[in-house]
Amino acid sequence: MPRFYITTPIYYVNDAPHVGHAYTTVNADALARWHRLCGDDVFFLTGTDEHGAKVAEAAEEHGTSPKDWADTVVQRFSSAWHDLDIANDDFIRTSESRHHRSVRAFMQKIYDNGYIRLDTYRGLYCVSCEDYYSEEQLLDGNCPVHGRPVVEMEEENYFFALSRFTDRLLAWYEAEPDAVRPATKRNEALSFIKGGLKDISITRTSLRWGVPVPWDPDHVFYVWADALINYLTAIGYGADDERCARWWPAVHHLIGKEILRFHCVWWPAMCMAAGIDPPGRVLVHGWLLVGGQKLSKSLVRSMAAGDGGGGDAEGGDGGDADGGDADGGDGGALRLTDIAPQALTRDFGVDATRYHLLRDVPLGTDGDFSYEGMVSRYNADLANNLGNLVARVATVVSSKCAGIGPAPDPHSALAAVASEVVSAVSAAWERLAPHDALEATWRLIGAANAALEAAEPWKADPGPAVDVVLGDALEILRLVSLLVSPAMPTTADEIWRRIGLTGSPHERRLPADAAWGGYPGGVQVEKGSPLFPRRKP
Repeated sequence: MPRFYITTPIYYVNDAPHVGHAYTTVNADALARWHRLCGDDVFFLTGTDEHGAKVAEAAEEHGTSPKDWADTVVQRFSSAWHDLDIANDDFIRTSESRHHRSVRAFMQKIYDNGYIRLDTYRGLYCVSCEDYYSEEQLLDGNCPVHGRPVVEMEEENYFFALSRFTDRLLAWYEAEPDAVRPATKRNEALSFIKGGLKDISITRTSLRWGVPVPWDPDHVFYVWADALINYLTAIGYGADDERCARWWPAVHHLIGKEILRFHCVWWPAMCMAAGIDPPGRVLVHGWLLVGGQKLSKSLVRSMAAGDGGGGDAEGGDGGDADGGDADGGDGGALRLTDIAPQALTRDFGVDATRYHLLRDVPLGTDGDFSYEGMVSRYNADLANNLGNLVARVATVVSSKCAGIGPAPDPHSALAAVASEVVSAVSAAWERLAPHDALEATWRLIGAANAALEAAEPWKADPGPAVDVVLGDALEILRLVSLLVSPAMPTTADEIWRRIGLTGSPHERRLPADAAWGGYPGGVQVEKGSPLFPRRKP
């Protein structure tokens, strides 16, 4: 059985989850669900990054300990993912003992292999990024990511000998051209490597909230260094090496472009230094950029109540790919971090929110996020196309077939269309392109609506001709339920139930169950209320 191991970044717990986090997590969840539908052995990991100066500072501001602060914020992420119907197999926290064990074992291996040395570091440090910058990298003397002043730091650190991995990294990229996708991000990583690698600091003595260094208890590991190792912790590194060896070759990291350097340069080198293969695939997505400023009442209420975020979870720490923190305008404009996922699900519903995040912004590119865009996509794709097809078919089956769904025509012209669409959908999911998979699925929905418009069964007398048209439409709804289930799991289940099928599309397996003719006929079809009531712009 093929294995598919998909990870999100672990999100930093200095503030609440926002729609950028949701974008990454929903995409990972949909990819995991697709591979389960195909019968693969799937492991889907997400979690939280809980160490470092930002968490310690946030805890102090709130009058609590870093661990207690992390415990509070973690619940916000768990709740957000529950509300978005995220079906992760594991949720890792870097404060867990299992993670400390794996970090210590992994870093001890690098140390024993001679790739870690002690030195004194002097540099310009951004607390929000938890990263150092050179004078040349600053913008008007400020951090290039956050636009905030940096501070000059000097302390004794242990360093990872990244500079010794230039040739090995270049050879790896040559041998594995698809290891980092899209190609533009691969080229960015290569450019960074060819520009010259320097050894990097991996410990701190000025901070105690972190994983203690096993060979020197006066130091703790720098937050990004321990965060990256979570991907190994979850599959048993240092505790169950057989399990780790089974899953690691199947890993797919889904990350935001702001943490490309950590995942596509530093992390592969660390794996090499520890004696294991670099990650098999890193998929780098762009940022969600805030477009229109029109807000729904629920969004305004959520922000006014303080549950909409508005925090500073930018992700420069190497663990948090939040989809970007572009504010799209002046200081008074809505920022992406102001939008809580729960506000969107309250306004549009869970599946409509998931659909928008998957359909409108292709993985690998920046994309615009706006309330108006969500309304437009909702009305066009969900209300007018999918919802209308479900309602129309159920209504006509009720009036012309006494509510009993007829079987499809095994020789229908729509069978060829369906076969082409299923192939296109499968290919899109396999190349990690959910937006293309959904676009292809909607071609099938469009074909069914067009066939109904051409035949107009609602005008015809009951009989074999009407039965054929409606049976074909019901078969397409069965196929659509299967194909949309990774993106809209609840909607898929509801369509499946309404057309009289038992069980769930999630229990089926592709490609066998996507062959034309699977709708049995002779079962009760339910009309039900509109799946997606049309919304006012």
